[in-house]
Amino acid sequence: MTGSIATEEFKPIPVRRSQGFLGDLRFKLRLLVDLQVLTCQRFLAPRLAGLSGALLDVGCGEMPFRTLLGPGSTYTGLDVPRADAFGMSQNPDIVAFDGRTIPFPDASFQNVLCTEVLEHVEDPAGLVAEMLRVLRPGGTLLATVPFSARVHHAPYDFHRFTPFRLAALFKDFTEVEVEERGDDLAVIANKLIVVAARLARPRPLVALLWRLPLLVILLPVVLIALFIAHLSMLFGWGSRMDPLGYGVRAVKG
Repeated sequence: MTGSIATEEFKPIPVRRSQGFLGDLRFKLRLLVDLQVLTCQRFLAPRLAGLSGALLDVGCGEMPFRTLLGPGSTYTGLDVPRADAFGMSQNPDIVAFDGRTIPFPDASFQNVLCTEVLEHVEDPAGLVAEMLRVLRPGGTLLATVPFSARVHHAPYDFHRFTPFRLAALFKDFTEVEVEERGDDLAVIANKLIVVAARLARPRPLVALLWRLPLLVILLPVVLIALFIAHLSMLFGWGSRMDPLGYGVRAVKG
C-alpha cells in the first residue's frame, strides 16, 4: 500500500492505569478527554464488578480494566509477543499468543474480556470462536469495539463493526447484548480532539507557523464540544445511531 493511508500521523496513547494516587489521577483526567476510553470504562465497570472466577483478557495491552474486577475474580492477560509495536510495554506476566489460537484448553475460563482488539484481527470470527471455546458453559464474554474511530495502529487496522455484524459474530452464544457507546455529539467532540492533537504535532516543526494560530482558534471550540458531549451522554441528547463504538455482552450456553 502506498500513500498516507499506510502510515499514521501520530500513534494512539496506550491506555495505562498506574498504581497510586498520581496514577489514578492521570487516568481520571484522561477519561475527561478520551471519550473512547470513558465509554469503554462505563460499559465495563458494572459488568466486570459482577463477575467471579477465572477471567482471560484477550489482547490485554496495559491491562487498564483489571482493577474493575471484583474480589472473586482471578486474572490472566493474553497478548501478541510484539505488543511494543502497538506502544505497549513488555510485561513478563502476560501470556503470549499468535493473535489467532488461544493457548489454553477448552472451557478454561469462567469469563473472557476483549477490549478494542477485534478491529485489529484479520479473522475476527476465528478469534471469537476461540474465545467461545475457552469459555466454560454459562461463562460471560465482554467486548468493546470502535465504530467511529480514525485509522490507528496502521497497518493493523482492518475492521469497523455495525451492531448487525456484531450479532453475526457472536451468533453461537445463547445470550447476546449489543450496546452503543456514546452518541453523535460525542463523535463530533472526539473528531475535534483528534484534529487538535494533529495540529499540535506538526512535521516539520516549521509548520507550527500556520498550525499554531489554527490550534488557538480551535481549542475553545474543542472545549465547548467536549462539555456538550459529556452532557449529551449524561442526558441522552444525541443520536445513538452514530456512536463512538459498541459494547458486547455474550453468554455461552
